[in-house]
Order: sequence, then C-alpha cells, then structure tokens
Amino acid sequence: MRSAKDFFRPLAVGAPEPPQSIPARPSRAIHFFDPSNEKMAAKVPDMVGTVDVLLGNLEDAVKADRKEAARAGLVDIAKGTAGLGGKSGPTQLWTRVNALDSPWVLDDLTTLVTEIGDRLDVVMVPKVQGAEDIHYVDRLLAQLEARAGLEEPLLVHAILETARGVANVEEICGASPRMQGLSLGPADLASDRRMKTTRVGGGHPGYLVREDPEPQQPDKVRQSYQQDLWHYTIARMVDACAMHGIYPYYGPFGDIADERACEDQFRNAFLLGCVGAWSLHPKQIAIANRVFSPSADDVRHARRVVAAMGDGTGAVMLDGKMEDDASLKQCLVMVELAEQLAEIDPDLKKLYEGIDT
Repeated sequence: MRSAKDFFRPLAVGAPEPPQSIPARPSRAIHFFDPSNEKMAAKVPDMVGTVDVLLGNLEDAVKADRKEAARAGLVDIAKGTAGLGGKSGPTQLWTRVNALDSPWVLDDLTTLVTEIGDRLDVVMVPKVQGAEDIHYVDRLLAQLEARAGLEEPLLVHAILETARGVANVEEICGASPRMQGLSLGPADLASDRRMKTTRVGGGHPGYLVREDPEPQQPDKVRQSYQQDLWHYTIARMVDACAMHGIYPYYGPFGDIADERACEDQFRNAFLLGCVGAWSLHPKQIAIANRVFSPSADDVRHARRVVAAMGDGTGAVMLDGKMEDDASLKQCLVMVELAEQLAEIDPDLKKLYEGIDT
C-alpha cells in the first residue's frame, strides 16, 4: 500500500505532479467518433464549441484492421483542430484506448501521450477490473509524460463493464489521484453478469412490478410498471465517485431512434447524481445538453433558497416549505452548475442571467 505522503508524488522522474483535485469542467455529453472514419473526422472541427467533450474512440467500435488508422487519425485531428483539447479549448478532447489485455493499448498510450499529450485531457480505460488496472496505467502515463515533457498530468476515466469492476468500484475510484470519473458500460456489464437483455442501456419491458390483485375483483386488469435495470449500479457508482471527489456518467443509450426513452434514461442518471452521458449520434448531444443543464425553474428556486438562508444556519419557510442547511447544500449544487455552464454556453448564460428570483 502506498503511503498517503507519497500519493501525490510523481510516479516517474520528470513527470508532472499528480492533481490534488479534479476540476469540475462541464461534460454533459461525451460524443464518440471514429478517427479512422473520414466522414466523421471531417465533422469534428465544426463540432468544437457545440459539445463539451469529443472522444476519439479506438476500442470496440473500430475494426481490428482499422486500429492503427484510428490512432493516427486521432493524432492528426488533435494537431489540426483549433480549440479542441487543453485547458483553454471550449471542447475537451478525450480518447478511449483499447482494453489493457489487447495488443494495441501500449501503442495507443505511447503514441498519444508523446505526440498529442498537451492536447489530450482524459484517457478513458475500458473494462477496468480493479485498482491494479489503474495502477498500471498511472505508472505508464507518468513515464510517458516525463518523456514528452508535459507540464500537466493526464486524467484517467474508467468504464464499469464487468461484475468484478462493480464489486471493486470504490477501490477503482481511489486508485490514483488521476482518476477523473467513471462511466457505466451497460452492454458489456449485462453480458458479464449474464443478464437476459440484448439492449444497450435503457429499461426492459420484462423488468417490472405489478400491483396486487383486488380480492373482490380477481379478474380486474392489474397495472404494471417498468423498472430500471441499472438503478443499483448507477447509484453505487455515484456514491463511489462522490466519496473520492470524481464524476459519474451514464454510458451509451443504443436505441438512437427512441429519443424520448433516451431523455428519460439520461434524466434518471442526472437526478441520481451523474454529470453527463455518452453520445453515439449527434442528436443525443442536444438531449444530453438539455437534461444535464439545470432548468430555469430549478435555478430560480435554488437562488431563492441561497438568498433566504443567509449564513446557511437555521431554517426558513419559503413558499410553505421548510428550507434548512441541507436544502442549501442541495441548492448550491444547482447554482454552481449553472454558473459553470453559463461560462461555456451563451444560450444558458442568457437564460440564467434573465431569471427573476
């Protein structure tokens, strides 16, 4: 076990110091694209400033014979796209590297860190099983950062895609000061758990509860209510992230055509504490941006509570409801998020500034 005194020391000579806190950068939508797909790559410059995170995907969605092309394509995109990546860019640049047991991941990390490490914000690691996976990536990134002469450390994001990963979620979150957050990977997780669903995220009509029968009317139709297959996992992920000061995300929603169900699933995740979700199609960017941005009514109420609470002690009555220090803390989450989003989204800035409390 590493001593607490050594936790924030670089793991390689010449590497930058690890971060002592993870910045709360807006990341409502993490939009995936295949850097080896020329049509997708051509759209990237026009998407800068319209989405919080653009993620160059090198893993599952890229065929084996296109892995090297995807890696090279991401390097070209990072070098040639203004405003993408780095602390000053309006859109963050992330990548999902190949799995740690694949033959491609070492070249992914070696190439990306040394060639575009100054533009890359976050490295997403798939199928993380435990802290040992993060420790491996942590040490390797430090060595590569030292070689590249980087002044800022790269952050690491893990995907929960296995039962073992979920069982070890707390130790994964605390495995490195680089940890930026976690995403739910529902398809691979469903397979690993032997869940009987072929859907990528979302609910299932067979996963439900039914109201009790009425003794006097045994033949009366009984209402049923569809349940959320992922509620437990998301809630556990949110708790683990909150414990370690990092950020939880809902992963992919595979039914691109079902925008209503996608919005419902994203909103469930938002209410539980997630800060964003993956986007597999441009139409899902708008859904994520809408869902993971506080509404005008929520911001108005939150500001009223903050103003009424004064120094934050005691309790007040507002519109017939009691508000106390716990209420204030809830409202400050909304107010702080609104302020962060207003800095990068002109439409939200106008909306939030026009709110009359």
